[in-house]
Parts: sequence; C-alpha cells; structure tokens
Amino acid sequence: MIKFPSLHQWQKIPSVLNKKERYFIIAFIALIIASLFGWMITHKLKTTVVAPDFGGSFSEGIVGSPQYINPVLSQANDADRDVTELIFSGLTKYNSKGEIVPNLAEKYSVGDNGKLYEFFLRKDIKWHDGKPFTADDVIFTINTIQNPDFRSPLRVSWIGVEIEKVNDYQIKFKLKNAYAPFLANTTTGIIAKHVWEKTPPANFSSALENLEPVGTGPYKLSKIKKDNEGFVSYVKLRAFGDYKSGLRPYINEINLYFYPDEETAIKAYNRGQIDNFGLISIKNKSLLKGEARSNVKKLNLPRYFAVFFNQSKSKALSDKAVRQALNYATNKKQIIEDVLDGEGQPVDSPIPTGVWGHADGLKIYNFDQDQAKNTLEAAGWKDTDGDGYREKGIEKLEIELVTTELKELQQVANILQEQWSKIGAKINVKIMDIGEIQQEYIRPREYQALLFGEVLGLDPDPFSFWHSSQKKDPGLNLALYDNKKVDDLLRDARQIPESELRLKKYKDFQQLVIDDAPAVFLYSSYQIYLTSKKIKGFENENIVLPSKRFADIEKWYIKTQRVKK
Repeated sequence: MIKFPSLHQWQKIPSVLNKKERYFIIAFIALIIASLFGWMITHKLKTTVVAPDFGGSFSEGIVGSPQYINPVLSQANDADRDVTELIFSGLTKYNSKGEIVPNLAEKYSVGDNGKLYEFFLRKDIKWHDGKPFTADDVIFTINTIQNPDFRSPLRVSWIGVEIEKVNDYQIKFKLKNAYAPFLANTTTGIIAKHVWEKTPPANFSSALENLEPVGTGPYKLSKIKKDNEGFVSYVKLRAFGDYKSGLRPYINEINLYFYPDEETAIKAYNRGQIDNFGLISIKNKSLLKGEARSNVKKLNLPRYFAVFFNQSKSKALSDKAVRQALNYATNKKQIIEDVLDGEGQPVDSPIPTGVWGHADGLKIYNFDQDQAKNTLEAAGWKDTDGDGYREKGIEKLEIELVTTELKELQQVANILQEQWSKIGAKINVKIMDIGEIQQEYIRPREYQALLFGEVLGLDPDPFSFWHSSQKKDPGLNLALYDNKKVDDLLRDARQIPESELRLKKYKDFQQLVIDDAPAVFLYSSYQIYLTSKKIKGFENENIVLPSKRFADIEKWYIKTQRVKK
C-alpha cells in the first residue's frame, strides 16, 4: 500500500533541499501553473467567439432642434426625424441594406393584383408606458394622417387607402389602384391611440406629447433639456427593455446634442463632446479634426440636386433650345470637385445612378460649350448689342436663379452663373432663407429657375415629381413639367408589380424628360457619417433618408463578451 507524505513532512521538504533544488522545484511548479492557465485560455478561445454584450453609451451631434417627436408631423425636420426614428416603429422598416422588412408586423401578404396588403402584427409589442400595442393603434395613426385637419405632411401618401381591422393583431390595407412602392408607406411610425385620442386637431401640433413621446421603438425618452430660448438642446434616450422579445438594444444609452448650425456642431465634435456626426455640407469636412478616432462612412442617398425651370415665368426658358443649351453648358465635374471635394457623382436623369429604376444607355447632355453656343445661334439667340449677353428680338437671355442659403447650394449657384455666362446667358442669383423660399417661391411657383434637391425612395415613384397633376402645391413637380406620354408611363409604372416592365417604362420616361430638358440635373452627394470606433455592428450602405442611418440600431454594440460556439 502506497503511503503519501503527511502535511508536516511536506513542510520539511524545503529544509532538506539546497538552494538550486528549491529554485528548480519552484520553476517546475510555475511552469505547470502557466501551462494549465495557457491551456484554459486556448481552450476558451477555441470553443468560444466574441459576441455583442449589453452596455455602453455614445453621443450624437445633430444640426437643428426637434419640435415634433411625432411621426405624423416629423417629416419636414431632420432633427425631428432623427429622434422619431429611435423612439417609434412602423409596421415595416428599412434594414441596413435598404430593404423593407417586417417590424411591428410579424409578416405581411400582397393580393388582388397589388391592391390588397394584409399585415399580421406581433403580439409581444408594448408601448414605452407598458400598454399593449394592437391594431387599434395602427388604425388610429393612419386615420389621423388621412384627416386633413391634423395637417400631416404624410397625408398625400395615404389618400385613397382604406384600412380595415380583422382582429386585434391583423389589419388590411385596400388600395383603389395598385401601387408598387406602397410598402414604403408602411415604414411610417405608429403613434399610441391611448396617448393621442383625446387631442383635438386644433391642438395636435402644439400638444405637450410632441416632446413627451411614447413609442414602441428601441429607445425611450429619459431626459430632455431646452436652452434659454426654449429650443431643445439635449435629449437622453435609454434602451427599451421590453423592445420585441429577445431584441433589446445592446447599447444602453444615447445622448443627442442639438446645435443651431453645422459649424457649431463641428466645433463640438473637434472638442470630443460628441462621438457621432453626420455632415450636411461636405465642404465643411476640412473643418473636422480628430477623424482618427472615427470611422468615416459614405452612405448612399436616393436624392439629387438640379435646376428646375419654370417656363411660365420666363420667355427665354420656354424656348427648348435655351434649356438644352444650358444643359450642354453645365460642367458637372467641376461642381462636384469644387463644391463636394469629389464626394459625389453626376446626375443626368430624374432617377440617379444607384437608385432602382435608373437606366443606362440614355442619350444625355455631355459638357460641350461649343454645342451650347451653336444650339443658341441656330435658335436665333445672338449678342447683337455687344454687351456679352444674347437676345432674340427684344427678349434678353436673362434668368433669375433662386436657391437657399445653404452654403453648398450658394457655391453651386455661383459656379452655374459663371459657366452659363460663357455662352451668353445672364444669370441673376437670388439667395433665400429656406422658410421664405418655401412659402414665397416654391408653393406659389413664383420662380424662373430653382436650384433645389429632391429625395426619392429606394424604390422610387417619380409620379409626384414629374406627373402633370403634381404641378401645383403640394405636388412636387417643381419644373411644372407637362407631357402626356410621361403621364401615362408614370401612371402605369406605379401600378405594375413586375419589375422588368416597370424598368422599361422608367427608361422611356427618363429619356423623354432628358429630351424635353425641363431641368438641368446636377449631382447626388454622399451622406458622410462619422461614427466612434468603439461602436460595432454599423453596416448601413444605402439609406432613404439621413435618419435611416439608425436602421438596425438595436444591433449596434460597444461592449463584447465571449460565448460558446
């Protein structure tokens, strides 16, 4: 029988060993411990993977101040849209790839040749105040939007849509005519019936609830601060613990700081006050410091900038030759380099490159000043009095170009003024405040030429921008364009679910618009978004609006953990 040494005998061992032997024993024991520790680490690395963990926070800088944290009213203000995106949810949403996927709805189906949409709602959704979400909330929201007394900017998208409750978790939308891009409507945030049902239309826009939002989104309001003038300057959001079963956001807290202008926001970024920041004017990129601490994302937006011609306000612009000559005389490459530092791409048609429906192989206007001059000469526009500008009879080739006070567009206007003067066109640039230009120029269509931007959907519906029925406000046909063939193409395309046939009609539509030259299409720019390097899980590439950078925000994370494979 083997007899092991007693504890007393083990304690005597060091006294019978010499110094060299003791060091050897200590080193041997240390080697065993280190090997065991190393084996444990290697085993853990082989059997586990790094995964997101809960915790952490980040700060976001936003230009502007929220007024309506309410999806029914928030569509005219980027600051409103940003906060609303985090607090509210729609039946569907855009994911990080720009695809529309179920959100408050578990699933949906399409029937009756694209005129019936049926949604089956999730049963695990709660409002931030703990009340259950049901079909009644959806019906209340859509009815509010459709009621003109509530003055929702979304109303035009829901005209002619009937909503029917099947049960507490099932609804139907019935359309009078098939509308292929209808699913984009269902990304609209839903408001709580129990919060808003007692608010009359007259008080809707001024109600306190617009700044005390109760949503179903991934984040809920924790704190809101206003400055001395009453504008919201800070909003703290906390992850909503009851956000969809098993989908609670990883990041615990988001701090939103609001600034009166981009330059002030950039100073805050440079001081390290904010982690994330989206540039409005790419030209201001040169003012940024400390970019080494950020990941710089270039997000594709389905928007473009153009000069829209109002032929009813200018005899010169009513001449197709003049409109074509101005297209030939526009050097878009120079504009992109000088104004955007190369961070953009030229646009030659009403559906820009990168947006579904864009057609290749179109006959476009390449930059050619000689062609522009020859086009004007052939149409009888000559500089007969030697003042450097052309005329035709008593009519001067003189155009007033109106745009907003956004620095980027002011620069574009000045470049166009210089480029077009080289072919004998006198351009008078008029810079207006955005509110003034909306009220006094765009809505009454009181301009000759308007330098402005238009935002499409990722699945665009050009109807609102180019159909003749949309020439008057609130339509968005800023060129007051009227072409019977185009009207037919746009009407048919929005009702066709088959993508190939829709693409063919969109190609014909684009070529007709280019040929008629009701506008000079200029460029589309990227959304430059700086995110802290501590944030992982941001995978966005295509976004329909700047606020959609928060798509899939519940998947963003800062903390990590190791979990079994």
